[in-house]
Amino acid sequence: MRKSRLTMVAGVLAVGALALAGCQSGGGDDGITIGIKFDQPGLGFQDGSEYTGFDVDVATYVADKLGYSADQIEWVEAISANRETMLENGQVDMIFATYSITDTRQEVVDFAGPYFIAGQDLLIRSEDAGTITGPETLNGLDLCSVSGSTSAQRVKDEFAEEVNLVEQPGYSQCAQFLLDGSVDAATTDDIILAGLAASQGDGNLQVVGNPFSTENYGVGIAEGSDLCEDINAAISEMIEDGSWEAAVTSNTEGTGYTASDANPPTVMADCSGTP
Repeated sequence: MRKSRLTMVAGVLAVGALALAGCQSGGGDDGITIGIKFDQPGLGFQDGSEYTGFDVDVATYVADKLGYSADQIEWVEAISANRETMLENGQVDMIFATYSITDTRQEVVDFAGPYFIAGQDLLIRSEDAGTITGPETLNGLDLCSVSGSTSAQRVKDEFAEEVNLVEQPGYSQCAQFLLDGSVDAATTDDIILAGLAASQGDGNLQVVGNPFSTENYGVGIAEGSDLCEDINAAISEMIEDGSWEAAVTSNTEGTGYTASDANPPTVMADCSGTP
């Protein structure tokens, strides 16, 4: 009987030790999963096992304030069409991927931020500065954008009906077309263009700096997520301590880019509201 009791006690202790070990290992709680773009130089870009760009810098800062070191971050590619689904299914904890806050998206996900206010602008050859000064100066010229984007068509519809639209699979191809003289300008959000100029332009490309739309980049989180207030506090601290400005500068250096006067942004008081 005594041996049986000892065996039972030992078994209980062993189960307890295993449970404790499981808690200490963290399971799924020992890191954070963040969605970013993998193909946007200067914002979210994957080069082997390295991830760089402004979105990556902001995400890393926020994660640190949430208690996660850089080596506890799992970076996941967040393709634009999949972002809401990834949040709804719990595939990621947060998304930093030039993710504009819109009423339609807020029907299914929440946003913290914004952490940047972008605007549609033009990327040109530096030698054309002063000649191409805004979308209305593009009549008779060739304008590049990516297939499926509405950016170039907006220029044609609202500013320069005689502009010639050229579509490419990605913005990197548009930048190359600019450099070899095949097109006169490319268009999308200004910070994306600045990232392209920094990574591919070698001083030969620059952003016009005359934005003609407003895009509030937010941190996508699952609807009802309890991360909202802490993310907003981290973004505010990043702005206040100078890290935000340093991140913008380091990722757009040499392009002549200056963030619009709407920056740095003020975070929303309510993550289910609008900026």
